[in-house]
Amino acid sequence: MSGADWKQRPEGGGRRAIRLIGLIARRGGRGIARACLYPITAYFFCVRGSERRASRDYLQRALGRPAHRWDVARHIHTFAATILDRVFLLAGRTRLFDIRTEGTAQLLEQIDQGRGVLLFGSHLGSFDALRALSRQRPDLKLRVLLDISHNAAISELLAELDPALAAGIIDAGQDGPSIALAIQQALQEGAIVSLLVDRARPGEAVVKVPLLGSPAPFPAAPWLLASVLKAPVMLAFGLYRGGNRYDLCFEPFDARVDIPRAQRADALTALIQRYVDRLEHHLHGAPYNWFNFYDFWQTETPSPSARPAAGEPGDTGAGQRG
Repeated sequence: MSGADWKQRPEGGGRRAIRLIGLIARRGGRGIARACLYPITAYFFCVRGSERRASRDYLQRALGRPAHRWDVARHIHTFAATILDRVFLLAGRTRLFDIRTEGTAQLLEQIDQGRGVLLFGSHLGSFDALRALSRQRPDLKLRVLLDISHNAAISELLAELDPALAAGIIDAGQDGPSIALAIQQALQEGAIVSLLVDRARPGEAVVKVPLLGSPAPFPAAPWLLASVLKAPVMLAFGLYRGGNRYDLCFEPFDARVDIPRAQRADALTALIQRYVDRLEHHLHGAPYNWFNFYDFWQTETPSPSARPAAGEPGDTGAGQRG
C-alpha cells in the first residue's frame, strides 16, 4: 500500500472489529479482553501482507537492524493493545492506567492565560491518553479534529462512550476554510485543539524532510494554519510502555508560529524538521508505538489500494486529521 493511497481503503471489517472489542472489554473487563489480542495479532500478521511489509520496513529503520517476525508481531500487538485501551480511556476509566505526565504545567499555563492551544500529535502511541488531563482539570475544553467519514467506527464509539467530546469534534472532512474557522472559534473559547500532523491526505501539499535516514512527506497545512491563527503550538506524545502504563509528554514548540511570505519554503521546512526531530527522538524511545502501517516513505509505486480501516493497522482514530 503506497503512501499516496492510504486513504482509499473502505472501512471494511473495522467497524465490526471495534464494536466487538468494545463489547468484550465492557462485559469481560480489560484482563479478559487483553487475552483476545493474541488471536487478533495473529490474524493481522497472517492476513494483512501490506501492513506486515510496512511494519518490517519501518522497524528496520527504527531498530537499525533487520526486523524479525517477532518484531512485526510485537508491533501489531502494541497497536491492538492501544485500540483496546481506547475503550476504557474514552469511557473516562483512566484510573485503570498508570499514566505519567510530563510538561503538563506548560500546557495548563497557556490555558490559564485564556489562550487556546494547538496540540500537534502523531500516529505514535495513543492520543486517547489525553483523557488523563480530565483528572487534573475537569474544566478543560478539548476539541478533536477528526475525519468523521473516514472514522465512522471511532466516531460511533466516541459518541457512545464520551458524548461531550464527540459533540465537540471538528470534522476534518469539511473544506479548508470551514475547518480553519471552526478551529479559530475553538481557540477563541480557550480550548485545546488536538490534531495529528504526521500523515498527509492524497493530493495535499507536503514537505519532505528526513525521518530515520530517508526523506518522508509531511503535510504543510497544519503549520500554515498555525501561522495564520497565531496560536501557540505544543507537541503531544502518548507513549504506551506495556501493561497499563502510558507516558504522556507535552512539549512547548512555538508561542507563535511565523512563516514569512518571502521565506515561506525555507521557514516551513525548518518548522516541520523541528517537529520531525522530536518525533524521531520518541520513535527511538518507543519504536513499537509507530502506527502508520503503510508505505510512509513512499518507496512503492502507487497502485489502486485502500486506506487503513478504522481500528485496523494504519488508523488510530481520535485526533486524526484525515
